[in-house]
Order: sequence, then C-alpha cells, then structure tokens
Amino acid sequence: MKFSKLGQLFLVSSIGLLVATLLTACQIVTIDYVFVASSGSSGTGSNGQINTYAVDSASGALRSVNSVVSSGGVGPVALAVSSDYENLYVANQTNSTVVHFTIDLNGVLTQKETVTTPFQPASIAVNASGTYLYAAGGTSPSEVAAYPLTSGALGSSAAALAQLTVPNFTSDLLVPTAVTTLTDSGVVFVTAYDQSAYNPGGTATSSANPGWVFGFTVGSGGAMTAAAGSPFKAGIKPTSIVADPTNRYVYVTDYAQNQLIGYGIQSGSTLDFLINGPFKTGNEPSAVVIDPRGKFLYVANSLDSTVSAYSIDLSTGTPSGALNPVGNATNPTDTQPVAIAADPAVGRFIFTANHLGNSVSGFILNPTSGTLTQTQATPYPTGANPTALVSIPHGNHSLQSVTP
Repeated sequence: MKFSKLGQLFLVSSIGLLVATLLTACQIVTIDYVFVASSGSSGTGSNGQINTYAVDSASGALRSVNSVVSSGGVGPVALAVSSDYENLYVANQTNSTVVHFTIDLNGVLTQKETVTTPFQPASIAVNASGTYLYAAGGTSPSEVAAYPLTSGALGSSAAALAQLTVPNFTSDLLVPTAVTTLTDSGVVFVTAYDQSAYNPGGTATSSANPGWVFGFTVGSGGAMTAAAGSPFKAGIKPTSIVADPTNRYVYVTDYAQNQLIGYGIQSGSTLDFLINGPFKTGNEPSAVVIDPRGKFLYVANSLDSTVSAYSIDLSTGTPSGALNPVGNATNPTDTQPVAIAADPAVGRFIFTANHLGNSVSGFILNPTSGTLTQTQATPYPTGANPTALVSIPHGNHSLQSVTP
C-alpha cells in the first residue's frame, strides 16, 4: 500500500509527537538543589569545596550539577541559607571565616564577600527576616556573633557579640556546637558543652553540668540579651538543635547519652523540659531536622550510620519513635552521618552528609506516616569528608508549612 505525501507527513508528525511525549514523560524535573560542603582535599591548608546536586521530583535521586566551587576557606563545617533561598553562607573553621555566595535560578554559586570571625566558627544560622547571620564558636572565650545582612551581603564586622559562660563556673572552657533562630521572633539558641566538666580521655576539672542551651533575645542593633533562665541544661554533649515551625518546641541531640531532649518554649524564649523526655535515639546522634510541615523529626546517628524517625504530637511536642524503633536499622545511611536536611519544596525527601562515607544518603519521606525509604542509587559521592549540607527549592514550588 502506498501513502500519499500528505499521509506520509501525517505519519511522521504523529511519530514525532509520540516520541516527544515519551521523552517529556521521562524527563527529569529538578525540584530542589542540595549543597554539600567538604574538605575537598587532604592537603594541608587546602580550601574546602561545595558540591551542588539537583533533586529529581519523582524519585528524590541526586545528580551532580554545576561546577564544584571552593568554600572560600579551609575546613568548612557549616552551611546556612537565607529565607529567600538566594544566598548561601559557609563557615570555614580552620581559617576563621564566613563566606557569602549568591545562588542563581539554576543553583550556580558566585562567591561574594568574606568576613573573618573573632573565633573559629562551629555553626551558623540566618534569621527569617534576613537581617542577621549568627555565628557561634571559640573556646576561650566562647561567643556568638551577630553579623548584619543587607540584601544578603555580609557586614564587615559583627554588630554584636555575646559570651557563653556557665553561672558559678565562669572560667570553664565551653565548646559551642550549634546555633538556631526562631522563625518569627528575634530569639537565638546556642548549644555548647563544658569541656572542663566533660573531657573523655582527659581529666574533668569542673563539677558543672556539662551540656547547655543558651538563649538570647535580640534587640536594637543586634544586641543579644540572655533569655530568662538561660542557660538551660542539655544533657552531657549537645551536638545539634532545631526549633519546630510553630516556634513552640526545641529539640537537642545529646551525643554522649544517645538521646533527644525536648523543650517547650515559654514566654517566647524560655525553655522548659517536655515532661515525658528525654527520648531515645541511636548511638551518637549528631544532627536533627524537622520536616517543613512540622509533623516529623529525624535524627542522624553517626556511630550507627542510621536515621531515626519520629512523629511529633503537635499538641504536646512529644516525638514518638514508633516509626523506627531503636535497634531496628530500617533507615541505614553510608558511614558516619554528621548532618541532615529536609527538602523545602514538597517536604518529601531527607538527606544526610556522611563524613567517613564521602557521600550523601537520600530518603523518600512518606508525608502521611513519616516513614523513610531509600532513594534510587543512594548513596551519592561527594568530596572528601563532607561536614554539612542544605537544600533549597527550585522553580515555582509552594513551600510546605504547618499551622498549629
């Protein structure tokens, strides 16, 4: 049978349309970008690096995109992003710097200004209004510094400094570990442990409680004033801290006692223990994150190389570990996860940075039950010894939120 030219043209057009449809159906759609900081090189004095990954909207799988960039300093230990997701900040501990990068629509990073901190920074956070970046670090003294931000740009010097000291033990050596801010208020929380009281392998010289959370309210010009009752006891070695999206609860991981400590926030900045805590985790919990809806909480256990999953009772703040009972390693990561992040676009994926695995592990979050399943081809290779990661949404995606 012979086709007319018109029939042949119609057939070719139909086949082309079918192929295009199939290709579109199989096309990878990027829903988030993930940035991972690592040492980058084993050479002494070598700058760290930042890898960029695109998150597939359907599977949560990561693929490396864009060029690897220098962290702008040596020994990157922490990352933070502005609430508009247009700015990335890197804390480089070894050479005491914080470096600002802008983020374009395709996740490309461009280095901007660098500030030198008065201490080796351990952690950084940006407040929701994008007016201050907070850096915590040092040991003698231990401090938190507030750096002013103008359209994402870092001020050249700290607008305010606040020292971390334990009442009646002011000469003890404190080691800051993490900092966070409440989303709708000028409140900052910093975790630290007392090295004079907790010194594994050495001699303890103080009888003070080892673990603490310091709370500050922020006033004019960034001035920080200790919150009523601060500092608050936090086990032995607090390693990370997170506040829920409703600003009603705070959670801290205690690395030394394998537990999660929960607090209710009273009068905007005072912490009270949740009455049924603390809550069991895996071994050596190093990082904690809450999903964007505020319904589920996830802890990275560095010794076990697992993630523990909890549901949060929004009326009491109690995290239930029924999703992943301790001892049942249903959420294995690569070796030694030290940082954890949730995707902000749809709240369906969880990622960990695995320090000894030189990788990122990915999980799909069930938005109804909170349970996790591994993403395709996880784990994904990174630079040497990754220490931190953050995620930003890509495209016109509505962010997830929770209303109490």
